[in-house]
Amino acid sequence: MVTMSTAPKIWTRETGLVEKRDVWTAMKRGFRGRCPRCGEGKLFRAFLKTADHCSACGLDFTPHRADDLPAYLVIVIVGHIVVPGILWIETNYTTPVWLSFAAYLPFTFFASLALLQPVKGAVVGLQWALRMHGFDDNPPDGIPPV
Repeated sequence: MVTMSTAPKIWTRETGLVEKRDVWTAMKRGFRGRCPRCGEGKLFRAFLKTADHCSACGLDFTPHRADDLPAYLVIVIVGHIVVPGILWIETNYTTPVWLSFAAYLPFTFFASLALLQPVKGAVVGLQWALRMHGFDDNPPDGIPPV
């Protein structure tokens, strides 16, 4: 049988002093493609590849786990813009099918591409602000790193 250590944690003034992380500021900085901590260094080294660390403050970006969430959010955002527009145009005007495809498909494609990197940056900023996936300086005992 495995026994777990139940050593009491001693709370001191230093234990409570942690870096304050504002969620909205971190998300705005990430949306602009900047480091969520300092807002100076670049978050991305390629279109969707995050840098290994911030060039200004040295924050390690490798623990982020954005995965598919940015793509899902972009689909929701672009869908909420495109679908009402298509419904309004198609109910009020009679347009040929080729003209509809020539207008809707490129707009949807370019809107999705334009939003993908900013949304991923905002998700990484959110993860940093909420101390998710290894962005915590003092992880709890007994939880292995990802």
